[in-house]
Amino acid sequence: MSTKKHQIVIVGGGTAGLSAAANFCYNHNDRNLDIAIIEPSEKHYYQPLWTIVGAGVFPKEDSERNQADYTPYNATWIKEKVDTFQPEKNQVTLGNGDIVEYDYLVVAPGIQINWGAIKGLKETLGKNGVCSNYSYDTVEYTWENIRNLKSGRAIFTQPAMPIKCAGAPQKIAYLADDYFRKQNVRNNVEVMFAAQGPRIFGVEKYRIALEKLVKKKEITTRFEHNLIEVKGEEKKAVFQKVGTDETVEIEYDMLHVVPPMGAPDFIKESPIANSESGYVDVDMYTCQHVKYSNIFSAGDASSLPTSKTGAAVRKQIPVLVQNILAHMDGKELKGKYNGYASCPLVTGYGSVILAEFDYDGNPDESFPFDQSEERFSMYLLKAYGLPRLYWHGMLKGKA
Repeated sequence: MSTKKHQIVIVGGGTAGLSAAANFCYNHNDRNLDIAIIEPSEKHYYQPLWTIVGAGVFPKEDSERNQADYTPYNATWIKEKVDTFQPEKNQVTLGNGDIVEYDYLVVAPGIQINWGAIKGLKETLGKNGVCSNYSYDTVEYTWENIRNLKSGRAIFTQPAMPIKCAGAPQKIAYLADDYFRKQNVRNNVEVMFAAQGPRIFGVEKYRIALEKLVKKKEITTRFEHNLIEVKGEEKKAVFQKVGTDETVEIEYDMLHVVPPMGAPDFIKESPIANSESGYVDVDMYTCQHVKYSNIFSAGDASSLPTSKTGAAVRKQIPVLVQNILAHMDGKELKGKYNGYASCPLVTGYGSVILAEFDYDGNPDESFPFDQSEERFSMYLLKAYGLPRLYWHGMLKGKA
């Protein structure tokens, strides 16, 4: 067991962690900051691409890069996982028993996908028509199911919030519908969207547009239906009606499952988590921990009450970095995050509704036109522009 110390320790090398490291290392290199990133994975994934990978647009390999290629050259990469936090001592303990001390801690390990929370899912995922775009290992099976289905019922599920990329569960339903129509089999295939929540989208402007879209596409909806079990061999999905003990079994030919998600266990069980949800307990505007002033968090593991998207991270990280540097200098934390999040809602092959909004559910749009309308230009942004912005902008500290 060894003990090492770094000025700023970043837990997690995903979107938020690498974006923070890049911002510190490339935009503030005049400060000679000592940055360490704790991340066990050798690969990094641009997960928003998986929606259209699952629809056969791109191979999944387009979403994958080597972690080493995006870890700043002047940062220390600790290839381990964090086991426990000791905020009173300004240290974390790694899975191998080593201790890492810090002056400042950035906690950004992402969200935990709880595949085992749905009975029977782990046993049947990747076969019996059960697929999911939420894993690099299973996303190709989504496309296999879509292109091979000629008749029957295709069900697309959405669990309780929060989940990462809250629009993704419905995006793949729209793409599947579009593909079935292009193959002239839509009359033989029922497309069903079953969600734990009471409505299609939380922001009024886009909800109205999406409800019209669902009606036009003749997609069957089952709101307040929570998937609790998959009977793969029987091809039956079991839903519980929210607020009741009543369950409903629905037969399927294809089942796209989005599993429940939550705070990572090692965060939830730590003293830096809030008691309500287990996420890192930070101020919603400054990203600073409510109890430990030298701890900050952004991204999916934080308690920031907004959608868990990469676009939200892009706005959070500059605030987090600005405030850490201000705190170092003994200055007021003037960086404020307004809750901005974005969701490019893919509504078909070549069309996107670009939803952008703030904490209050107000549209916070980037373009001078009605973004609640389907547009080919926004599809090009989603499929080609945003991946480039991610790899060459966000992860390089430039966006």
